[in-house]
Amino acid sequence: MGASVPAPAPAAARRGRLRVADRVYRRIAGQAAREALAEAWAGRSAQGAPPRVSVARPGSTVTVRVAVDLPFPADLAGLARGVRDRVAERVVGLTGTRVSHVVVVVEKLVPRAAR
Repeated sequence: MGASVPAPAPAAARRGRLRVADRVYRRIAGQAAREALAEAWAGRSAQGAPPRVSVARPGSTVTVRVAVDLPFPADLAGLARGVRDRVAERVVGLTGTRVSHVVVVVEKLVPRAAR
């Protein structure tokens, strides 16, 4: 007797679709922003608030808005760019969803605590 051959998988359109909840995008983006800023906050007694994230899904892409507190003095543009890049990379890598924009809003600058 011969081995049975598995039936071919149905076409992608007939298999269904995957929908990622907004809270999943928010959690991924928030964690990515914290990771991007971890080194900048290291060794500081005063810490900023956790990132605040909102998402919008126009069509098949996602737009992420991340509001962060940043340490001061620091390279603010470099830190914001690092957050933007890390968030986009992690969202695409973990969900497969194309990221159309990552908007980083600096809500507050946290000065180094006096010693």
